[in-house]
Amino acid sequence: MQIDVITIFPEMLDGFLSRSMMRRAAKAGHVTFNCINLRDFAEDKHRTTDDRPFGGGPGMVMKPEPIFKAVESIRTEKSRVILMCPQGRPFTQRRAQELSSEEHLIFVCGHYEGVDERIREAIIDEEISIGDYVLTNGVLPAAVVIDAVVRLIPGVLGGEGAAEQESFSEPLLEYPQYTRPPEFRSMNVPEELISGDHAAIAKWRRRQAEKRTAERRPDLLSGPSAENGDGA
Repeated sequence: MQIDVITIFPEMLDGFLSRSMMRRAAKAGHVTFNCINLRDFAEDKHRTTDDRPFGGGPGMVMKPEPIFKAVESIRTEKSRVILMCPQGRPFTQRRAQELSSEEHLIFVCGHYEGVDERIREAIIDEEISIGDYVLTNGVLPAAVVIDAVVRLIPGVLGGEGAAEQESFSEPLLEYPQYTRPPEFRSMNVPEELISGDHAAIAKWRRRQAEKRTAERRPDLLSGPSAENGDGA
């Protein structure tokens, strides 16, 4: 997979894309990352990427010319262009799974009061939101989506089925996890987990996942969220 991120703050992604799972995925050849500085496509000597909105109002709006040029410089027939914005479709585990099968993702990261509407109309394939709140710019939301998508690319996590067992891969939260020592400050690991009985372990984990979901996210057990595995 090729992932391009268009932003006026490409340095915000330097640490994220060069550490941990992202670094391993890139090194293994599963994904290639490219951060594009939108200012490189500005048309004036000041490298301006925003302007005042027509009709007045607070803040600034991202100009169409730089974003059009940036997208068109890398877009192919296999590209999917995504705008990160609060008005977008809520991001879910299901959408992450769908995006993980794409060959080329282009993330357009807005800033200020948003982007010129002509950008949405002409070059954006979909808009994604990671939640009902406002952030300074679209770089952090893009990083969240990239993380959720890359981990689902076959081979990235290593263990077969590792991604399928995580929270939201089905409409249940993940069961409690334990590690050594079996007893710590008078708190013991459940007997089922140290029994060696795989059927008993599977049954215990299922019960705990159902109990935790009912207590913390009952909305996942019925309605649209159960179908979508909403992890936004």
